[in-house]
Formats: sequence, C-alpha cells, structure tokens
Amino acid sequence: MAGGVRGLLLLLIFSAALLMDGASAQTPGFVSLDCGGKESYVDDLGIKWTPDDQFPYGDTTQISVTGERRPQYATLRYFPADRRKYCYRLDVAPWMRYLLRATFLYGNFDGNNVYPKFDISLGATYWSTVVISGVDTVETREMIFLATEPRVSVCLYNATAGSPFISTLEVRQLIESMYSNDLEDQFYLSVSARINFGADGEAAVRYPDDPFDRIWESDSSGKPNHFIDMADGIIEVSTERPIDASLEEYPPQKVMQTAVVGTNGLLTYRLNLNGFPGFGWVISYFAEIEDLGSTETRKFRMAIPFPSLPGGDRPLVSIEENAGGKYRLYETWFMNVSLPFVFSFEFSESPNSSRGPLLNAMEIGKLVEITEGSPDVTPAAEIISSHPSADWAEEGGDPCLPVPWSWLHCNLESAPRITSIFLSKRNLTGNIPPGLTKLTHLAELWLDGNSFTGPIPDFTGCVDLKIIHLENNKLMGKVPSSLAKLRNLRELYLQNNMLSGTVPSALLRENLVLNVSGNINLHERAGSLGTSIIASLIVGAAVTVIAIVACAYFTYSHFVGMGILQNELPHAHRDEQAAIPHRVGGDKPVSSPRYSALEAARRFRLAEIEKATSMFGREIGSGGFGKVYYGQMDDGTEIAVKVLSRNSPQGFQDFLNEVAILSRIHHANLLELLGFCQEDGKSMLVCEYMHNGNLEDCLHGRLASTRNLTWMERLVIAEDAAKGVVYLHTGCSPAIMHKDLKSSNILLDENFRAKVADFGLSRFVAEGAPTSSSSHVHNKLRGTIGYVDPELTQYVRPYMEKHDVYSFGVILLELISGRKAVTELSDNSRQHISHWARYLLEKGKIKRILDLGLQGQNIEESATKMASTALLCVDKDTEKRPSMTEVLRQIEGAIVIERRRGRSSSRGAGPTHLRARNLGHTSDSGGES
Repeated sequence: MAGGVRGLLLLLIFSAALLMDGASAQTPGFVSLDCGGKESYVDDLGIKWTPDDQFPYGDTTQISVTGERRPQYATLRYFPADRRKYCYRLDVAPWMRYLLRATFLYGNFDGNNVYPKFDISLGATYWSTVVISGVDTVETREMIFLATEPRVSVCLYNATAGSPFISTLEVRQLIESMYSNDLEDQFYLSVSARINFGADGEAAVRYPDDPFDRIWESDSSGKPNHFIDMADGIIEVSTERPIDASLEEYPPQKVMQTAVVGTNGLLTYRLNLNGFPGFGWVISYFAEIEDLGSTETRKFRMAIPFPSLPGGDRPLVSIEENAGGKYRLYETWFMNVSLPFVFSFEFSESPNSSRGPLLNAMEIGKLVEITEGSPDVTPAAEIISSHPSADWAEEGGDPCLPVPWSWLHCNLESAPRITSIFLSKRNLTGNIPPGLTKLTHLAELWLDGNSFTGPIPDFTGCVDLKIIHLENNKLMGKVPSSLAKLRNLRELYLQNNMLSGTVPSALLRENLVLNVSGNINLHERAGSLGTSIIASLIVGAAVTVIAIVACAYFTYSHFVGMGILQNELPHAHRDEQAAIPHRVGGDKPVSSPRYSALEAARRFRLAEIEKATSMFGREIGSGGFGKVYYGQMDDGTEIAVKVLSRNSPQGFQDFLNEVAILSRIHHANLLELLGFCQEDGKSMLVCEYMHNGNLEDCLHGRLASTRNLTWMERLVIAEDAAKGVVYLHTGCSPAIMHKDLKSSNILLDENFRAKVADFGLSRFVAEGAPTSSSSHVHNKLRGTIGYVDPELTQYVRPYMEKHDVYSFGVILLELISGRKAVTELSDNSRQHISHWARYLLEKGKIKRILDLGLQGQNIEESATKMASTALLCVDKDTEKRPSMTEVLRQIEGAIVIERRRGRSSSRGAGPTHLRARNLGHTSDSGGES
C-alpha cells in the first residue's frame, strides 16, 4: 500500500511537470536519440530529440520513405557488416526501472534492397534478432529493465544480411513500483505487444497521454503482430468518465476508457507474437466502464492456455468486485508462462453472468534471461582506455558476451574469461596496457608489429600464458625474470626490440621456444649454456627460413607445371585462431625436381615411422587414401600415420595435393601435418593424433554406444569445423575449396574439439576467376554420396564455395539428428537426411528431428536455429545458401542461446506466477455466486 501511494505521488509530480511548461515540457528521465541526426528539436508530441553526433562509430545517411514525416526517421546510423559489436553507452540511475526502445526503419539506405538481419543486446544479454521485413516498415524493440549499474550498453552486431543500422534509441525512466516482479533478478521484460482494446481509431496512444511514453497500439491498427482472428459478437464500448487507474503500472486514462465486450459470451483472439515461442509474461487490464443494472453481473473465466496455474483452476474475474467498484482498474499478471508464436487466448462468460466478458488492455512480452557478464570487463575496459581512438577499440559492451570482441577469444564457461588477445600490427604506441596483466585466464598474447615502448610488464598473474608475441616493437629495459614463473609458457618472441641486459637463465629451458635476436644491447651470459642455445636457435631459424623460401619456390614451379595450381600458392593473414606464415616465392623461374612439392614439409625416415608405430601394429582407421595407424615418437608426441594404399582410388596425385595444402595452411581447426615419409615404395602422411576419432564414429559408429555427445558439445564441434572451413574460404589467397566435407573428415581431440581433415580432393581457386573458368570445372565427379551437392551430379559446374556449404549443411543435420546422411528404407529406397528434416521442420516438429540422446532437453530454440541454418545450406538454389561466414555466425548465435539457458537452468526459473493488483483489494479472484 505504501509503495502504491508513493508511486501515485510520483505520478502526480510527473504530471505537474507536464502542466508547468505546456507542450515543450519533458518528463524527467527521458532520453531520445535521433540516430544520424544533426540537431536537437522538439517533435509534435513535445518530446525533445537530440542527435547521436557524439557517437564516434559508423556512418550516417538520410532516407526518404513515402508517408513518413516524423523527423527522427529522416536519418539513420549504420555500421559495417563485420564481426564487431557497436555499442551505445547510456547513463542511468542504479536501481531504477527503465523502458528502453530501439527502432529501425530501413528505407533502402544502402541502395541494395537487401533487408538487413542482425542482433542487438543489452550489455552482456542477448536481446533480439532484428529482421527487416520491408523498406517502409518500422521495426521496434522494447525492454523493461532494472538498472544495477550507472551505465548500460545497447549493442548491434552479428549481421547475417545487409548492414546493422539504427534509427532511434529511447530511454524512459519509470517510477519505483512499475513492473516490479519476483523474477527481475533473473529476467528482463521484453515487450512484444501492448494493445488498447476498443480504441477510438487506429492511432496509438502514447506521450503525453501516457506520461511514460509507452506505445499502446490500437486493436484495429492492422499491425503485423496483431490480430489474425477473433470471436464473433465482439463490440467496442467506451466512457468519458475518469477511471481510477492508480495501480503500480499506471496505464493511461485514455486506454482504460475503452474496451471490448464479448456479447456472445466469449472474447477469443489469436495474434502473432514476435520473438516466440518462449517463456513470457502477460498483464491484462479490466475496468467496469458499462453501467450495469442492479441485478446484472459480469463474471468470466480467464481460459488462457497457460500450464501449471496456481490451484489448477482458471481464474474467475468479477471486475467490479475485484477492483472495489465501478470505474476502477483491476489487473492480473501471468509470469513465466510458455507462449507460442500464434497466441490464442479466451475469456468466457460464467453460467450465472448476465454480461459477457470485458477487456480494456493487455501487455505481452518475453522473459529475457539476464546474462552475467564476464569477470574480465574491468581489465578489458582498461585496455581500450589506453587507446581510445584506435579502430579496434570501437567495440563496446561485454568483451565476451553475447559474442566476443573481434580481436580476442573467450572460453566457454558460464562466466567467460578472455583467453587470447590478437592485436598484432595495430600501430599501437605507449606502454603495454596494464589491464593485460589482470587477465588471469589469458593463454595467448599477440602484440607484435606495433610501436610499444617502455618495459615488459609483470605477467605472473596470467598463470595460463602459453604464447607471448612481443617482437618488432620498441620495448626497453630488461627481460623480466618473472617470465620464468610462467610454467605453461611454450613460446616467447622478443626479437627486434630495444631490450638490454642479460637473458634470465631460467628462460633457457628445453620446452620453451625463445627468440631474442635483434636486441643489440641484450646479451647472453658469456660462455654459458644459454649463449649456445640462443645462438643455435637464431642460426637454425635463419637456415630454416632460407630453406623454406627455396623449397616453396621449387614447389610452386613444380605444381604449376603439373597443372595442380592455376594460380599462386596460398598465402594467409593471421587468423583469429592462429598465426599463419606468409606466402613465399622467388624472383625468376628455375627448374625443379619431380616431387619438389614434398620438400615443403618435414620428411620422416621409414625407420622412424616403423619404430613409432611398432611396425604399424595398431590400426585406428581407414578410408579412400588407405589405412591409418597410431604411433608415438621418442619425445612422446602422439601421431597418426596415413599410409597410401597401392590400390587407393585417390592415388599419388592426391597425396601430393594434401602435402602441398597442409604444409602451407595452419589453423587451430585444421588438422596439422607434422610431415611425410616416402621411402621403399611407401607414401605416408604423418599428422597429429586426434584422440576421439572422427565425428561419424561418435554419431553413428563404434563410439556412439559408449559416449553420447551433449548438445553443447555438438554446437562447439559445429563451430570449430565451421571456423576451419571459413578459414579455407576466406583466410587463404587463393581460396581453398575442400570438396569432401563429411562427418568422417571432422576429427575430434581429447576435449571433443574439432578439426577439419582430408584435403586430398581440395583445390585452390583463382581469386576473382570467373565461375565459367574451365580450369575449375571437373567433369569427373568425386566426393561422398549424401554430401555431394546434387547440382554437381546433374550438370557440369565449377566447384564453388556454396558446394562446400551444402556438404556442411548435411553435417549440421547429422549433429542435430544423429542420423546418417542417407538412410536405407525398408523398401530398399534411400532417403536423404535433408528431405526428412525439412518435412518435419516445416510441420513445426523440431523435437522429432532431435537425436534420441537429446530428447527431453529444453533445447528447441537453439536446435530450431541450427536446423533452419542447415536447411538453408542444403537449399537446391545455390544463390539462397549462406556463406560459411554466415553459417558460423548462426552457430555462434545458437551457442549464445545455450549459454543463457544453461545459466537459467542452474538458477531455476521458478514456478508460474499469477498476480492480481489493485489498491482496494488483495485477493486474486472474486467469489462466484
């Protein structure tokens, strides 16, 4: 009661502020940003708009949409369709509730007529996916949240079509009592619909009629997410008498003075809800605005399809009794209820009622689980603050969530930590940011190729550091002895700086690759073991580089001569996952030995292989290439040896091809080639050993019965594999088409992290070459049944990226369903997995698609996202298929969904809640006479 009185007083104060200055008044707590605007102004409603011209990122443009005259929709701000997050930072008051509204009017600002699709977040919390449905349609997203910090971030990111953009961003401060609920420490309230029933016309009711500028859409407005069906006999009623609406939500008088009545005893509606299915919240508002006779009654049941309502009975509404009189408001809350996309609700008249059910207004929304941010927010902010004008510092919000910043990686923990920093060659100056030393889970640090000065900081707090690249800077001072305390350190590159003194002897250990060359004032201890080790490392590195340059050139010349390559061998930039060597080559042609391609990789002796494999005693796999054997080198390195069979259908040409590719591409999600052996008539590839075999075995083979992959493991496997393929398509120049993607070529390490393997059929593709280039058309189709794009079986086509995408879509469907690519039916016919999955998904039966080992889990949202992506990949129209980059983004989005769900399930969402509020009564329902 006290809270309600206080709220009423605050509302009166707000209303008085409006009356003091007429139309130009502005309710306290309003922020209205005209994105892309150039000047401040007051609109026809009396709302003051300010430009976002202080926002330093993105570009602005003007648009013109027929019939749209509101000045805030004459401009917008848009951003590159890259992997960055672009965030507005808004000041708020902690422990106050706010309504946050973002709007998006496309207006074909880019001239492409490609409707954008991108994600938005509130801080670390995924908010919504914005899907533009028309050139002149305003998409709106609203969120009600309780602020816990003095600043919040609204971020745009993850564009899968077009460029992210925004038209307006609005903040409306609410009063203390509004929208308080028992779950607000776990969920924000996203608004899907706010409906004014019985509205006088199609215009929405908002400020100043609603002092908090909520937008109450007319039930006759024809909005896309509004009614698609309603019961017969529904009429509109209204009154001019004032309504006592002094409940905690304070809906506006104008909305409560209209209603609909079901004269046939029913109020039934069906409407579409954006953002559903999912768990949501519903508020219904009732005020008796008809003059009932002394013997008349209005009692009705709320027959709404919500499971697990308290008591199991449908609530009875007797408006006048519940509210404490006529022209007084009564409201009911349903919290944490499951809502479908097509929402059907019904109010039915009780048997002894003389009037049909009545409804004034309704608010419906989705519960958006609050994602706890990364503990590394503060040190990440310190890193950015050291270089505020740098382009890489444009990203805001949480460094790890919902997606990580483009220049770092985070782990998959519920409270993710930063594990890798990639800031090579960013023209950074000054001292190394001290915030880096506070990243306690940091494993890789790449700061090479900048102009950092000052000393090397103390990294002893980063106990997980394995790789440090500080070469090619201007660092000064001594090499800190504290680096020796990093027991996991395996690579330390300090060359070409201005370091001085002596190298700490504790850093001269066998398991550490150390490079300190190019520091003229840095000395090793005379006559020490360190001197010889470092000198050997430097000389050896120089010799190796010279040898690689020479051999790579021979390889290039030979492969061009053999017709394997039509363009230059690939070079690659450093991917986010790994450091990649640059392209190498000579200045003029020279003759080359027949198999010079093999010289680019390490050559093992047959005796070494026989010893490591115990004379090929343990077979671990087989394929078109031949058999695969397990081995272990003298230093403990586990290896897999692929032995080319003399009867192999792939042959020596594919052997050469795989050596050529694997010796030149390096990525965390591509199988690493350790070397080869060609001796005594045998040809063998020596690769890293993957402890959990291949994905096919884990899903369908010998491992499936002993170890069921969890849903999150499957998502991470999909993400890893996608990263590997994205690197082949976009990280290599020329690009590489794999041509044989299948589940048996996705290998899994001891932690079930995936790497793409088997490049025997892969080919380099000339950059910019026309698709009709005969050099890339292969009349002889090779690949695996079920994974080969059907287009290639029907026509002679150049092999393109979208053909790899088809194969990857089949792999995604295998991960989701556990089914094989092709299933033998009882009538001896075959059924492709894509036909089966498409039929079920179009019927809305995502649960039928899920692997039996995943049944009963609440993963429908992310599984639907994955299945939809997979079916796009296998679309018969290649133009409709996404790129592998887009596929990766969708997989990352599914992982974000599961992270949120995981945190929610660990806390427990709690039971369904029903709440009724009014000032005079506290009961949830009235008695039925």
